[in-house]
Amino acid sequence: MVRVLGIDEAGRGPAIGPMTVSGVIVEEGKEATLGEVKDSKFLSHKKRLQLAKHLQANFEYKTVIVEAPEIDDALLSETLNLNWLEAYKQAEIINALKPDIAIIDAPSVNPAAFTVYLRKLLDNPDIKIIMEHKADANYPVCSAASIIAKVAREDEMDKIKEKYGNTGPGYPAHPATQAFVEEHGKEFPEIIRRTWSTYAKYHGKITKDSQTTL
Repeated sequence: MVRVLGIDEAGRGPAIGPMTVSGVIVEEGKEATLGEVKDSKFLSHKKRLQLAKHLQANFEYKTVIVEAPEIDDALLSETLNLNWLEAYKQAEIINALKPDIAIIDAPSVNPAAFTVYLRKLLDNPDIKIIMEHKADANYPVCSAASIIAKVAREDEMDKIKEKYGNTGPGYPAHPATQAFVEEHGKEFPEIIRRTWSTYAKYHGKITKDSQTTL
């Protein structure tokens, strides 16, 4: 049996809330058993929930939740950025699920260089890696991963709204998200990405030297 892993993320761009990175395992040749999967952006919320329930009940999967402070720390670091941070989370999933093949929706504009970086983090650096843009649209197992990641992100945002109030969906263009960052930006660094321009718009840009004082 050839174990094929698809990996995708949700929530790279929001100003509020975590990024979620998910992986799903399917046996090669049995992708049809994943169901009517497609890139999660093109599915209704109801359909995403239905498919996520099916996938989680019938396939090995793993989701890693990357909270706002970890994202900020990576962007303020001299050795990391958001892509490299995502590589560490992808490696965590690969090392846990031990696939023969990993198909990944490439977060970098340079998939080849990103693959070289990722391999250095793997327990088995010789596994076959397919790193492509739009893999979440072109490979069903990556579509499945995108669905689980998206639903996990939505679940986390529901928890945030219940605890903190109306944050909106967390995306920078949304008026409720902008209003929340303006009013509460300095109060809740555990959910607000302070390295985002949305935060800087209302509270000023933070740097590596200033982050501990905010």
